Amino acid sequence: MGRFTAAAARCALCLLFAGLLVSCSINRLAVRTVAGFLSSSGTSTVFTGDDDPELVRDALPFALKTYESLLAQDPGNAPLALTTGSAFASYAYAFVQIPSDELPADQVDRQQVGHERAKRLFLRARRYVLQGLDVRRPGFSAALEGQSADAALRLVHRDDIDYLYWTAATWLGAFSADPYDFSLIVAIPRAVTILQQVLSWDPGYGEGGAQQILISFYGTAPANLGGSEEKARESYGRAVQYSKGHRAGPYIALATAVSVKRQDAAEFRDLLARALAVDPNAAPADRLQNTIDQRRARWLLDNMDRFFLDQGDNG
Repeated sequence: MGRFTAAAARCALCLLFAGLLVSCSINRLAVRTVAGFLSSSGTSTVFTGDDDPELVRDALPFALKTYESLLAQDPGNAPLALTTGSAFASYAYAFVQIPSDELPADQVDRQQVGHERAKRLFLRARRYVLQGLDVRRPGFSAALEGQSADAALRLVHRDDIDYLYWTAATWLGAFSADPYDFSLIVAIPRAVTILQQVLSWDPGYGEGGAQQILISFYGTAPANLGGSEEKARESYGRAVQYSKGHRAGPYIALATAVSVKRQDAAEFRDLLARALAVDPNAAPADRLQNTIDQRRARWLLDNMDRFFLDQGDNG
């Protein structure tokens, strides 16, 4: 009787263990199925193709936490890590940084709080993107942090391009939110090197999106960090070319990065007029970004006194 009981117990334990394994496998499969759906381009255009920024702004926090929850269950899911990081970065820029930039001039404290929050969100986004890269290319983050961008880039291939773009974009986004953070300042050359690698593989990446980032970087960074008006204008020309003129962003980037620095109010107005002339419906997948950018352009025109000492036609 004792021998039968022990055997039955062992059998029951084995069945229980097997059941747990099946349960875990089903759970992992379910997580990956949902994550794959959320990561699909068709799902993302539900957000990017919308023309109601407030609707998207209110919906995104739940989506972001859903991504994080799924990723916590499946940390080795590189595509989900990329989707999570890019979503956090997009939210940080459109719904935290821009609203902070547009606060009244007498609300400096609130503006600073908003910029600090944007920086934290950009850095969180970067962690998720690097998590995905480390799954695909073990040791990438360690090489990037401990050695150089060149050492890290020796580990990657052309099919890692999306991960590299978002690594650079989130890093530079954090810098734009807090350009006085020394730890970000010293890291900027690595971020730019990564973005240049993206462009060496695909000069028109993101229909000019990577070029647009460089407009802002080259136009605002000091010369000792690689800033150059000439390079900013070159990136602007490419961004407009690759976007086929269907994005307002490149015009706004050059206006805010270069025209303001030159105190060229006439050019500023002209560029923002071009931004406002873009038809948001010409590129349905970019409708949300164009809607947000065109609101930004109108705000900039209405608040030129915050950027120019002389608003005359000659700047």
